Amino acid sequence: MADGDAIETRNDPVTTSEHSGIDETLKSLDPDAARPVHVMESVHLNLGFSGRTVLADVNVSLKRGSITALIGPTGSGKSTFLRTLNRMNDRVPGFTRSGEVLFDDTSLWGQGVDLLTLRRRIGMLFQRPNPFPMSIKDNVVAGVKAHRIAKGKQLDVVCERRLTEVGLWDAVKDRLNDSPFRLSGGQQQLLCLARALAVGPEVLLLDEPTSALDPVTTESIEALLKTLAPALTLIVVTHNLGQAMRVSHHTMFFYQGQLMEHGETEDLFNRPQHPDTERYVTGRMG
Repeated sequence: MADGDAIETRNDPVTTSEHSGIDETLKSLDPDAARPVHVMESVHLNLGFSGRTVLADVNVSLKRGSITALIGPTGSGKSTFLRTLNRMNDRVPGFTRSGEVLFDDTSLWGQGVDLLTLRRRIGMLFQRPNPFPMSIKDNVVAGVKAHRIAKGKQLDVVCERRLTEVGLWDAVKDRLNDSPFRLSGGQQQLLCLARALAVGPEVLLLDEPTSALDPVTTESIEALLKTLAPALTLIVVTHNLGQAMRVSHHTMFFYQGQLMEHGETEDLFNRPQHPDTERYVTGRMG
């Protein structure tokens, strides 16, 4: 749909039964109840590009319903690791991988894995906002339509609910048919977050989601992220050590192509086990 096309919007409040219907639809798409404590696990994972190793022998388990921060100097491999978790690197020229990443005990590259379904369950928010060239409403429900999660008036419910969840509804409710490119940078990022949440992911990957935003918007997004767990598992790449300490339960420190240390955030920052970790978190590296 072009930016100028009319979109029918509703003025009446969303009913409880409509909310429940969407919730049940999303739940029915999830795997069955008893799932392992760790949502994802890398096993002897080696990643590289064109013969150059970027990360070697990464073995880590990511706890379901927690927020994990990925920290380390530029070029340490943290974004490469993050993008591997929903196979974003697969089509990058020269990308190589050995070892495994398990999602609910199933290989990401297992036979019969549908990439579209995988990326619904493991969503992603990028460093810079990337709205689609369509209306604000259509941005929010694009994935919902693609996965046939809802249709008709239910799309209005999804749109209102997710925009409300990210704190954007009041600002855009009267211009849902406008172009998203008329929004501020922070609002565009919130829109992209609403779009990612609309399909009901189990894991959300965030690659420096606030690095291009002002402090006030950053604070608001951090507060929102903390409300998403434990219903959602979040894995966040950040260069902001303060942010890692504020929002995460666990932290992974990458350095020189290795996962040097992984543990509870409080322990890693206050009682690091590796000298390089201590140098980095105390600001004595670089």
